[in-house]
Parts: sequence; C-alpha cells; structure tokens
Amino acid sequence: MKNLPNTRTVTTGTNAEHARLHNRRVILEAIRQSGRLTRADLTRLTSLTAQTISNIVTELQEEGVLLAHAAEKGGRGQPPVPLSLNPEGGYSIGFHIEQHCIIGVLLNLLGETVAQVTLTVSYPTFEQALPLILEHVKGFRQQRPGGRFLGVGIALPGPFSVEGMTAVGPTAMSGWDDPAIPLRLQQEIALPVLIENDATAATMGERLYGIASDLNNFVHLFIGSGLGAGLYLGNRLYSGHWHNAGEIGHMTVIPGGKACFCGNQGCLERYISIAALLEHLGYPADHDLGTWDANDQVLNARVEGWLDEAVPALRQAINILESVLDPQTILISGFLPDAILARLITRLEPLSRSISSRSGRQYPRIQMGAAGQDAVALGAAALMILAEISPDYEALLKPE
Repeated sequence: MKNLPNTRTVTTGTNAEHARLHNRRVILEAIRQSGRLTRADLTRLTSLTAQTISNIVTELQEEGVLLAHAAEKGGRGQPPVPLSLNPEGGYSIGFHIEQHCIIGVLLNLLGETVAQVTLTVSYPTFEQALPLILEHVKGFRQQRPGGRFLGVGIALPGPFSVEGMTAVGPTAMSGWDDPAIPLRLQQEIALPVLIENDATAATMGERLYGIASDLNNFVHLFIGSGLGAGLYLGNRLYSGHWHNAGEIGHMTVIPGGKACFCGNQGCLERYISIAALLEHLGYPADHDLGTWDANDQVLNARVEGWLDEAVPALRQAINILESVLDPQTILISGFLPDAILARLITRLEPLSRSISSRSGRQYPRIQMGAAGQDAVALGAAALMILAEISPDYEALLKPE
C-alpha cells in the first residue's frame, strides 16, 4: 500500500479513556503516513500526552503491530527510538466476486500482496461462492499460521437492494441480496466481514495502488459486465446512504434508447459495458473476452461499430459527472482488454465542453487506470486494513 501523501494535517486525538481505540488509530495512521516516528514525534503530531503515547505504543509493540528500530544518536539524554508498522502485524483478505471470476488477495499490514488466487466461475450464487470463499480464507490463513487476521472484504457488482435493478439482466448475480448474508459470512469465517460494491472497492484500489495517490477528488469508472463509478471526493470515499453511490449504469443517457432489463430505456450500461460489447459482437453473455484476438480484423471492425455507439453515450455521462462533481480527473478501468479500453479512451476525444474544460489542468480530464484487474480485490482488502489503522475510516466508508 502506498503511503498517502500528507495533503492534510494528522488527525489529533483525545485523552479521554473511552477513546482508546480512536487514539490507537491516530497513532497508527501517523506512523503509516510518515513511515517511522519516535514517541516524541507522536506526542507533537497527535496532541496526545506522553503517557498516553507510551501506554498505547507499549500495547501495540506487545501485540506485534509496531516495530522498534535502532535508537537514533545525537543530542543529550536517552536517544529516541523510531517506530514503524510491522508488515506482519496484521493481515487482510479481499475477494472480488463477479460474473466470471473470483479474485482473492492476502495483504499484510502495509498493504503489500502476500498471496493471490483467481478462480473461474459462472454467475456464482452466494451458496455456490461460499465454499470457495471459505476454502481460500482457510488457505490464506494457513500461509500465515499464528498471524493476526483483521477481516475479509468482499466486493460485488451493484446496485444493492434496488427493486427492479439488483437481480435483472445479464449483469445480475442472483442470490446475493439476502440481508442475512453479511452475518452468515462473519459466522462462517469467524472474522469481521465488509461487503462493498466493486466500483467503490476499485476506487480505493486505484487510490492506493494505481495512479490516483495524489488525487483528492476523482471519479473512477469501472467497466465490468455492467458499469459503475467509484467516487473519491474531498479526500474521502463516498459510498452513499445505501452503498449505491456511483451506480451510473442505469442513468438514462439516450431517451427512448435501447430497452434495459430494469424497465427503462437508454440506460448507460446498455452502451458501455462488457455485456453491451458482447451483445454487439454477437457473443453470449458468458463469453470470455480474455480470448479476444487483437489481430482479427473482423472482430476489430465490430469493436469499432460498438465504439460508434458507445462513445457518444459515455461522453454525455462524463459531461454530467464533471458538471455535478467537479473532479480533478476521471479514471477508466475494468475488465475490458487493454487494447479495447485504450481505443475507447482515444475515441472519447474531443470531450464535450463542461466546467472541466479549462487551461492549466494538472491532470487530463480522462485517464486510464493503472491498478489493473486486481484493483477491486486489493481495494476490498485494503478497506479492512484502514478499518484497523485509520481514525478517519468512517469518513472513508460509511457503515451500512
């Protein structure tokens, strides 16, 4: 996990006894941002008393969360001892469950990938996916026997719990809308579990592992079987009241356009999604685009035909997103083959005029994401680490 840039002041703590957990997170976040800090540094940065710092640091060292390094020489008195996060002080597991594959990752406390697995599936229901999840959680834990596991993040295609949208069409995955699923997962796994939509998880993956490490306001369009957008605004993830913020796939962009399975016409993901591309190519919804031959001229011509239809719809959506959210940039990534995604981004120019049309921009209006197809699983796992070490976690992702 990349250290986030110091674009804001370190969160200050409180010496109230009931806020011990918050103060732990304040200390861990300060060390994560800086890499190494002494106890004196922590006292200065967090506004906590030296005694509070000493008590919590001792506790974290005993738990194996913090490492003490060789004392720094210089000056009078006892030399200060730098502290850093112990990579092996905690582990987090993330799963991206989508229509055609399950990607699982194991991260250490620094957000570094320790292990990864990719499974081929076909529209797995919860009951079908559960034994696979349990098997690989067990496998990950066996790789770090005695390790301290923080939890499991699971990312799924949205929208969640929306009548007429959640379980309809070729992008839908049935059997995941039962409100009892989170509790059942926690009971089966015996660890905390967070369920989030894939676009939001991918956004955090891009923030920590891609090209968005310096961005405080951006939109991340994630093209999977459907289409979603993750919103990172004011240096925080925004997920919405029902965790459906950014579900732009069912935003009407072509009035009277293609009929959508949700019952509307002209929905964006009927034009921009892998499902829309496969439909245009004449392939079934379960076709694997990973086998796409970039040298097949017939297929290339059909892709160009799809772009002729998709680009105007996406231009309009970008104009709306820019006008409403005023982002620094919009990132686009997902499961489209890189060659097709690059052609899509190239074809978007010239973009429609909006409030983002300005000279002296630091970032282009549109960029291709760089975190790769693992971004969703990485983001899902990283959110569990942030739940452990970030005092601003509830601001990053509101609990349901």
